[in-house]
Amino acid sequence: MIAAFEQIEAQRGDISLSYFEYGTLAALLLFREARVDLQVLEVGLGGRLDATNIVDAEAALITSIGLDHQAFLGDTRDLIGFEKAGVMRGGCIAVCADPRPPASLLAYAQVIGAGLWCTPRDFGYEESGALWSWRGRDQPILSLPRPALAGPAQLRNAAGVVAIVQRLQPQLPADTDAIARALLALSLPGRFERRGRLILDVGHNAEAADTIAENLRILAPGRRVHLVLGMLDDKPVTEYCRRLAPQVAAGYFSSLPPPRGLSAEALKTLAAAGGIAGTCYDTPRQALAAAQARAGADELIIACGSFLTVAAIMDIPA
Repeated sequence: MIAAFEQIEAQRGDISLSYFEYGTLAALLLFREARVDLQVLEVGLGGRLDATNIVDAEAALITSIGLDHQAFLGDTRDLIGFEKAGVMRGGCIAVCADPRPPASLLAYAQVIGAGLWCTPRDFGYEESGALWSWRGRDQPILSLPRPALAGPAQLRNAAGVVAIVQRLQPQLPADTDAIARALLALSLPGRFERRGRLILDVGHNAEAADTIAENLRILAPGRRVHLVLGMLDDKPVTEYCRRLAPQVAAGYFSSLPPPRGLSAEALKTLAAAGGIAGTCYDTPRQALAAAQARAGADELIIACGSFLTVAAIMDIPA
């Protein structure tokens, strides 16, 4: 990494680079030197203006379109959809796993001539006990195991990934057994990660709160929930809490570091407007300790709202 940064620094001249631009260029340089067969680039913010979009990718997967980073991307799904659509290229493979793609995304794909598949028009899935089946346009139906990650949202995500894999078969063959093994081996710390009665989730927008609430309804119906929450000041705290409120018995609000972190007192006020009341703590660790002391053995604790919140407590035993 240091050698890659040194090469970038020697070449950039008077061009100013952000932290993310440095990191993206370093990754691309190291991938090239390693002669990798396949690069999978996760787009950090939007798409059209993200550092990763310097690459003309042969395939693009847009998983979902929600309201996040609105100060940069716009405050409607249509505006954000246009920004995400910017990762697609004319004549190349594209997949959108959001069942309600904005008109702006569909229009952009048509204008540039991207080969866009959308669900449920071009691909979809059906659940059947421990298995699920994937179907796609002019593709064989696949019977697959459920992803190792919890919740219905992960099936929707997996369906989009399988669509990309199937469309890339001529260039990158992967048989059904390989796809099944990958689904069973999935691991993503901090995404509805269960540790006994403790659940960790880094989701921080309203759509993430919907996913958490959906998972709780399906995977832990009727269980009393204690919420450990820390969030940043550019996140929709009140709406986030409103969507979780029906399942939350008590809140434990933690301050996060400045300049972007909300104080526990400010968080408490915003959460109350969303229907969740609770108490304030200086750190996520203190908030979690309070929740663990008060929650019954058959009750759940979920710590969420920010990567910073989860990172601060990941090493604490459940």
